Amino acid sequence: MALTRGKNFLNSQEAKDIRRLFQNMTLNSSYNTASSYSPDTLKYPDNLMPFADKHMNYLYAHPKLNARQYLANVKLGCRIK
Repeated sequence: MALTRGKNFLNSQEAKDIRRLFQNMTLNSSYNTASSYSPDTLKYPDNLMPFADKHMNYLYAHPKLNARQYLANVKLGCRIK
C-alpha cells in the first residue's frame, strides 16, 4: 500500500482493497464495527455512517498516513477481547 494518496484515492484499486478489508471486519464478530453518528442526513438518512465509510474518509483526509499501519491499529483497537 502506498504511503501517500492523492485526490483520486477513493476510486483507486488500493482503496477498493482497503474497503474490502474493512467490510470483512464488519462481518467478523471478533471486531466491534458499529456504525457512527453522522450529521449528514443527505448521505446517511438514518444518521449512521458505516464503519468502512468512516475509516475510508479518515484515510482520504490524511493522505500521508501509512495505510498499512492504520489498518493494523484499527484491527487492534476494534478487536473484542
